[in-house]
Amino acid sequence: MSKVVLNISMSLDGFVAGSNDSQEKPLGDQGEILQAWMFSGEETSQTNSFFKLSSIDKAIFDLAAEKTGAMIVGRRTYDMVNGWGGSHPLANVPVFVLTHSVPDSTPSGNTPFTFITNGIENAVKQAKKVAGSKDVSIGTASVAQQCIKTGLLDGLNLHIAPVLLGKGTRLFDYIGEESVKLDSTEVIEGTGVIHVKYDILR
Repeated sequence: MSKVVLNISMSLDGFVAGSNDSQEKPLGDQGEILQAWMFSGEETSQTNSFFKLSSIDKAIFDLAAEKTGAMIVGRRTYDMVNGWGGSHPLANVPVFVLTHSVPDSTPSGNTPFTFITNGIENAVKQAKKVAGSKDVSIGTASVAQQCIKTGLLDGLNLHIAPVLLGKGTRLFDYIGEESVKLDSTEVIEGTGVIHVKYDILR
């Protein structure tokens, strides 16, 4: 059965991007360290040759990619990276963009984009339908917060970099006032990163 899973790199103090993020610098000031683990080895990802990882990190990265049947991101992230030039690093995986308005055009590439203007519940519903038995991956803070707040998130795959950024985009702001109980299912030390998996308990 398809699950909705947050899969994201973050700092130890809970930031997914540094301050002053922009199209020229999507991860913000010093934010590149958050994703350095994807380029810290010599083994090429079977998903995308752009990524060069250690053997441990490659296994984790490729397994998550293999299990992903659709993605949901926020419009700000989509704009920040210019729609990945039409081709998200996970080739051919449908990407649903949560937005208030549909852009006039999208860059041409191998990624099918769907723009959802009627809320997170509908975005998850449509993404699950496309994903089939695979997971729906959440890769941005705003969408993750909405999924947590509405009880739509099933799990968290966090890649924690050894840094305290101090400021930037926080992952767990605006998640509501109810506590969220987690069950730790996996902890693996990679190259300059700790990979942690949690199931959300209901």
